[in-house]
Amino acid sequence: MKKIYLYTLAGAFTFLSAGCNKLKDFGDVNNNPAATVTPIPSALLSNVEAGLGGYASTGTEAISGGQYAQYFTETQYSGTSLYNLPQNSFTGNYAGNLNNLQLIINQNPNKNMVNVAKILQQYIFWIVTDSWGDVPYSEALKGSSNILPKYDTQQDIYKGIITTLTAAINSFDASAISGDIIYGGDVASWKRMANSLKLLVAIQMSKTTETSIASAAAKEAVASGVIVSTDQNFILKYPGGNYKSAWWNLYNGRKDFAESKTLTDYTASTSDPRQAAFGGESEQAGNVTTSSIGVPYGLARLAVTAFTDANPKWARVLRGDFRLENGSVTLITASEIWLARAEGVTLGWLTDETAANDFQTGIGESFVQWGLTSAAGKTFAQSLGTPNIQLISTQRWVASYPDGHMAWDIWRKSGYPVLKPAPDATNSSKEIVRRFVYATSEYNTNGKNVAAAVARLSGGDSQDSRVWWDVK
Repeated sequence: MKKIYLYTLAGAFTFLSAGCNKLKDFGDVNNNPAATVTPIPSALLSNVEAGLGGYASTGTEAISGGQYAQYFTETQYSGTSLYNLPQNSFTGNYAGNLNNLQLIINQNPNKNMVNVAKILQQYIFWIVTDSWGDVPYSEALKGSSNILPKYDTQQDIYKGIITTLTAAINSFDASAISGDIIYGGDVASWKRMANSLKLLVAIQMSKTTETSIASAAAKEAVASGVIVSTDQNFILKYPGGNYKSAWWNLYNGRKDFAESKTLTDYTASTSDPRQAAFGGESEQAGNVTTSSIGVPYGLARLAVTAFTDANPKWARVLRGDFRLENGSVTLITASEIWLARAEGVTLGWLTDETAANDFQTGIGESFVQWGLTSAAGKTFAQSLGTPNIQLISTQRWVASYPDGHMAWDIWRKSGYPVLKPAPDATNSSKEIVRRFVYATSEYNTNGKNVAAAVARLSGGDSQDSRVWWDVK
C-alpha cells in the first residue's frame, strides 16, 4: 500500500475545544468520544500558535540553522555542527501546522480568521523553502485531489508569499479572531506582523533578479506599518505546566548545546553587554549567573568534552532566567525589523529614512529585548561606526539570537559575519551547509516531482547547493 502523501491530512479533527485565548485554556474540554468529530477553527488556531515556538528555537530548521550560523555548537554528540548529511523531511510541516491552517481557510469562519491562517502559513512556508529550496506550495494542501504536488521554484514561492501577505493585510475587517493566543485577536497587531514578515522576505531577495518586486514590497510594508517597538514583537509566551517554553526544554535533563565561541568572541570584541543574557553558566532554569565562555565550534566529541570538562562554566544557550518554564520564544522582533530597514536604506529601497537612525534604533530595541535600555543600545550602535552591509548584516546576526533560522538566512545571503567552517567537519567539501537535502521519503513517494526540483539545483541534491536567493 502506497504511503499516504497528502501534505495535508493530519489529526486536525481531534481539536474540538472552542474559543481559547490562552495556552493554559487549551485542552481543558471533556470531549464525548461518540460525538461527531468536527474541527473548530479557534481550537485549530490555538494549536498551531502553541507549536510555532519551534520554528525560532529548537525545531530542526532553527536548531540546525543555529549551528550552521555558529550561534550554537554541540557538546555531547557532534554531528550537525560537523555537517553530517542533513537529510531532513519537511512533510510534518504540511501534515500538521500547514494543514490545520488550511482547514481554517476551507471552513471560512470569517475574513479575519482566514487572513491570520494565511499569514501564518506564509511564515511557515518561508522557513521551509529557506531550508530546502524548492518545495510544494501552489499545489500543496489540496487533500485527496492532489496527493503528489509539484515542487514550486523558490522564486515563485517568494513571490507567492508576498502576494498572499499583501492580500491578507489589505482585507482585514471587523470580524473576530477567536483562539488567538499571541495577539489576542488584535487586528492592528496582525497587520504589523504580516508587514514585518513581508519586509524580511523582501530583504532576503536583495541579491536576486527580482529586486523590483522586493523593493516595492519593502516600501509597501514600511508604509503600511511594521513592528517598531519591543512590546509589539511577534512572540509566543508560554504559561508553563503542560505548555513549557522550548528553551526550558532544551536543558530538560540534557546539556547537548552550548553558545559558540564564534559568538562570544564577537561580543567580547565589541564589549557587547547583551552577552550577559546570551549565555548562562548553568543549565538550571532561573539561574542568573552569566557566562561568556563560548565552546569552540565544530569539534569532534572527545575534543569538545575535554573543553567542557576543563571549563564547567561554559556558556549554555541563554542565561537561566531566559529559560523558564513560563518563558517565551520570539519569532519576529522590532530589532530585526529596524535593522532590516537599515539594510533597505543601503540598498536604495527605503529613501524616506536613514540607515544610521534605523541601525541605532534597531540595536536600541535589541537592548530593550534583553533587559537593557534603548539609550544604551543607541550609544553602543554609534560606537560600532557607520552602518554598511557588512556591519548591518553582522548586527542582524547578533540581534536575531537565538533564532537559528534567521541567523542562517542572514549569513547565507550576506556572507557576514565571516565564518570559518568546523575544524572537524565530516562532509567531503568541508564547507558549511547551505541547505537541507530532500528526505528519502520524498524520492519514494513523489519521485517525479522531487527529481524535477533536483534538476534545477546547481550541484544537485547536495548540502552544498545553494537556494535561489543565496547568490555568490
